[in-house]
Amino acid sequence: MNLNKAFVAGRLTADPQLRTTPSGQSVLSFSLATNRNWTDKAGARQEAVEYHNIVAWGKQAEIGSQFLSKGSLVLVEGRLQTRSWQDKQGGQRKTTEIICERMQFGPRSSGGGSGFRSSTQPGFKSSESEPSSKDVSVEEIPVIDIDSEIKEDIKPEDLPF
Repeated sequence: MNLNKAFVAGRLTADPQLRTTPSGQSVLSFSLATNRNWTDKAGARQEAVEYHNIVAWGKQAEIGSQFLSKGSLVLVEGRLQTRSWQDKQGGQRKTTEIICERMQFGPRSSGGGSGFRSSTQPGFKSSESEPSSKDVSVEEIPVIDIDSEIKEDIKPEDLPF
């Protein structure tokens, strides 16, 4: 069995570039930054950043170009693909990209904030004070309690196994 699947969630490092192939198909290219945080043996906090090249085709490319911009949060599901070409000096070059199969946009803020702050979510705790009226307003993320819905609708005697 073979599997080629990549999931990355991060922020765009620059505005995406929408192009059209000679055959008329749309292609969107952008770079995504992901961070990894950890504490080393000495107790110091460390951070590493990885950059991923993403390519989306067709309708996804067109939609992505409308809604994505530098700093946007996005989750990309796709497959890894390595391609090679010859540069202007005649050298052989290679790059590995994630070919986007699915894309999910992060929360949008009305003023460029991070979009992560939502005090209505269960378990939300913040060391910061509550936002003032001057702070950027952020679209609230809905909370879905799937457990309560399932318990009412499904009865053990209805299961076929």
